[in-house]
Amino acid sequence: MSKVVDHAGGEIPEGTPAPGTSGKLRLGASDEAQFRRQLTEVIPSLRAYARSLCYNRDLADDLTQEALAKGWGARASFTPGSNFRGWMFRILRNHFYSVVKVSRRFVELDPEVTDRLMVTAPSQEAGLNLEDLQRGLLLLPAEQREALLLMESGLRCEDIAGIMDTPVGTVKSRISRGRSALRRHMDGSSSHESARLPSSGRSQLSQTANNR
Repeated sequence: MSKVVDHAGGEIPEGTPAPGTSGKLRLGASDEAQFRRQLTEVIPSLRAYARSLCYNRDLADDLTQEALAKGWGARASFTPGSNFRGWMFRILRNHFYSVVKVSRRFVELDPEVTDRLMVTAPSQEAGLNLEDLQRGLLLLPAEQREALLLMESGLRCEDIAGIMDTPVGTVKSRISRGRSALRRHMDGSSSHESARLPSSGRSQLSQTANNR
């Protein structure tokens, strides 16, 4: 069986029939090709989300691989043109809670998400800022942390609400509270260093907090 393998090792099995199809694919060739492209493109974001749910990089990769397999197996149930990223995130989340059930007390940050969450610009204190951000995220309630990281992965509040099975208003509240608490933590931890940084060192987190 051939596979599509991304640069970080995510694999998408090719030729596996979808559930309930008796070995016959219900997607046309063009739809299936598009599905495979979308599945490959979402792997980095899917892995970042998995790392926000568990404390182990290898376990996160396993969660991602299983979600890819589940998504590929259920491809006939996906409606082309609908929110593919949100659909895959929900598959991973459901798998995490139904099978793995590991503690979410520890968060291993994805570099791209970290860049968007950093309060100060990259500098010689970047290592300290990363540690402060890690501690700040760990202090957040699990629901706030998850909603915030999903938002920083590029999902809309409506998409996050579907993934977390929570009203949109609740998602917005969790994001707002989580962002504010994280900013307060970072401000308090780095106040003696931030005075030495240029004002241009504010991240998107601080800017979007004032715009949302």
